[in-house]
Amino acid sequence: MTVPTKTLPSGAELPALGLGTYDLGDQTAESVRAALDAGYAHIDTAEGYRNEAAIGDALAASDVDRDDVFLTSKVLAKNLNYESVIESCEASLDRLGTDYLDLYLVHWPNPAISLRETLRAMAELRDRGLVRDVGVSNFSAYQLSCAHHVSDVPIAVNQIEYHPWFQRPDLVDYCRESDTVIEAAAPLARTDVFGDEVVAELAEKYDTHPAQVVLRWALDNGVVALPRSSTPDNVRANADLDWELDPADRRRLDERDRDEPVYDTPARDWTDDVYGIEQ
Repeated sequence: MTVPTKTLPSGAELPALGLGTYDLGDQTAESVRAALDAGYAHIDTAEGYRNEAAIGDALAASDVDRDDVFLTSKVLAKNLNYESVIESCEASLDRLGTDYLDLYLVHWPNPAISLRETLRAMAELRDRGLVRDVGVSNFSAYQLSCAHHVSDVPIAVNQIEYHPWFQRPDLVDYCRESDTVIEAAAPLARTDVFGDEVVAELAEKYDTHPAQVVLRWALDNGVVALPRSSTPDNVRANADLDWELDPADRRRLDERDRDEPVYDTPARDWTDDVYGIEQ
């Protein structure tokens, strides 16, 4: 498909469809290869996913030029002090086998570490040419507004949980008001929304898979979608979006909001590897 893009503060074009790679494990390289073969030009990872080396190997073995792939990684919440941000980014670059990231995100906010210090390190990374744009992930409107206020560089992106059952209108509105691109992590609610009766009905109507219905809806709403799959056929199918949802059907999906997250719950286990915050 012809993938729309979002223009970031650096002038870079962010493809509105990318491959998410969370929890792919041993299937990471195969999924990345399938995505590149299917025409994806956007790969999303994080140091907490522990798959950057596999992604780097897949990119190195492909025929795709590095400059033709938009590559994002994220720094763990435990590593948000100044020196750790720099070290984490350098380590991610080494594992990925590249000398720059198109986008580098704060993976989770960490109220135990100064946001100003974190964003000062992000500015340093951008000034050194190690990252082209910086952003955040899983930030509330309150946290994002603070980031915009104290950052010396534009906050390009907020990657959040977003899908038909968790649409977060207040946060989405603030992102748009502040020219912050919205990326949908878990855009398929980790497949939970496949059981939604309207999603299933529309999949039958359009003779397509429920995943494609939900991804088409996200793109139509101006949101960058990052579906993940360990199955190459599904990776390819997720990019088969050269068709349109009727406006009335988009509205039906808009009405499915339950305010029901699959991962971004009010409290979490901060000792989990993805957050890694010790007492």
